[in-house]
Amino acid sequence: MTVELTTLANGLRVVTDTMPHLETVSLGLWVGTGARHETDREHGISHFLEHMAFKGTRRRSAQQIAEEIEAVGGELNAATSMETTAYFARVLRGDDEVALTLIADILQESAFGRPELEGERQVILQEIAATRDSPDDIGYDLLHDAAFPEQPVGRPILGTPASVGSFTAGDLKRFLGRRYGPGNMVISAAGAVRHGNIVRHAEALFGGLTDERRTTGERPAKYVGGVRVSEKPFEQSHLLIGFPSPSYRDDAFFAAQVFSGLFGGGMSSRLFQEVREKRGLCYAIYSTAWGLRDAGLFGIHAATGTALMGELIDVIGVELGRAADKAPGASELARSKSQLKAGLLMSLESSAARAEQMARHVLTHNRVLANTELMDKVDAVTVDDVRAFAAALVRSEPCVTVVGSGRRSRKFAERAAGAVHG
Repeated sequence: MTVELTTLANGLRVVTDTMPHLETVSLGLWVGTGARHETDREHGISHFLEHMAFKGTRRRSAQQIAEEIEAVGGELNAATSMETTAYFARVLRGDDEVALTLIADILQESAFGRPELEGERQVILQEIAATRDSPDDIGYDLLHDAAFPEQPVGRPILGTPASVGSFTAGDLKRFLGRRYGPGNMVISAAGAVRHGNIVRHAEALFGGLTDERRTTGERPAKYVGGVRVSEKPFEQSHLLIGFPSPSYRDDAFFAAQVFSGLFGGGMSSRLFQEVREKRGLCYAIYSTAWGLRDAGLFGIHAATGTALMGELIDVIGVELGRAADKAPGASELARSKSQLKAGLLMSLESSAARAEQMARHVLTHNRVLANTELMDKVDAVTVDDVRAFAAALVRSEPCVTVVGSGRRSRKFAERAAGAVHG
């Protein structure tokens, strides 16, 4: 793979990775702006803006946008996260200019017409309503609220019916002008691509942007912890437990990833073996280590019948205590590292995943981290690092959410908080 990085005169960065065995290109524009950069009044506006980008520009209707990308067999989409918003496409070799032209148009010339605005508002309100029917969505929203209460990083990315119902075209334009400056953007492309071509197209399409669109800072994330519950009935009760964890810019993030792998990351993990294989307490149980620029969250998620929830909580508490008390064996550590490295390398066989990874690296480090560098960071994790991470978890104030246990939800959540806090 050949990675090339160029910074245009206005500060916009262009990064590419040529993958000569492919006949397609994955490319897009990533903006270092997401839900955490919104004011209280703007809650959900990043996601709303992403939706409105496809609803017509001064040059093209929404139908024309769809027809132009599909006329070359391509796909065009977007996504909003806590820290970034991405507008991306996948096209055949040689059609990268078509994709970039459309992305440039929807970002710089969106019309934000009133009929389109009102129509998409209803779509997003339905999207929010759909999350209220999902125990997973309810649980994670409550968990993040407990971890980071009254902070942008603890709020749902979609916003609320009240906030989404208030947005005007002027609000969208002001947010776009404040946050979408070229110094806060990366064009990333991977696959059947030539770096010089992408740079030339980027200069022609985005070179006129200036950083008078100054970005504003972000409010630091502060972990708190606590209990949140929903008594809404579901077929199963969902248990989510979280702890403060390193940010993805911290080398300790790799210890968190390795621990997550051996504790709840696969079929050989401790939680899967003890909770599912030996005791049959649930169908699925797993752990994750999620990171932001300045904070992180280690989470455990399981779902089971209400009658089994008490035993499930106790088993998780015991297993976490064991991990904190004793370092893992060398073979268990090696197995988790292999899973982590294989997962990363396998995912990067996708040009879309590679383009996204490069964009995130450039936004965070202003360079692309080599795979060998990432592998070295994983290999550097020791058994003592993993035990120390687990010990830090049990010393921390947890955040706990239970969804679906009716009136017993709070009792279970408080029991879980006590079981995992040493």
